[in-house]
Amino acid sequence: MQKALAPDITTWPDEQPQLIGSQCEGCGATAFPAQTRCPKCSAAGMTELALPRRGTLIAWTTQGFPPGPPYKGPTGRRFEPFGVGLVQLGDIIRVEGRLTECDPGRLEFGMQVELTMIPLTVVDGDEIVTFAFQPV
Repeated sequence: MQKALAPDITTWPDEQPQLIGSQCEGCGATAFPAQTRCPKCSAAGMTELALPRRGTLIAWTTQGFPPGPPYKGPTGRRFEPFGVGLVQLGDIIRVEGRLTECDPGRLEFGMQVELTMIPLTVVDGDEIVTFAFQPV
């Protein structure tokens, strides 16, 4: 069975999953993941917002070693390097996330990417999935 690593931050298992953020009713600031208070003006009036699926890769790197806690993915010999990128979702927000590609020859600043869900690890027989961005 597949389970989301963080079920509250996406609309998965929708066929076209979206990240779930929040937008301040007062100042219009957007946050991801969703927040109860605005990170810009501290107001409590935040409304849930489904973020765009597509965006622009504005920065990226390759993660060549297992991250520290609270990382839940493979370690040791099972660890495989992965891409990490900063993605601009429209004119709404920048989101840091895993990339499905880590080959520097296949990544470019300004390329279009789209949200997807990918396997991360297996826990008690369940495949744990997380969000990532894939080149379009």
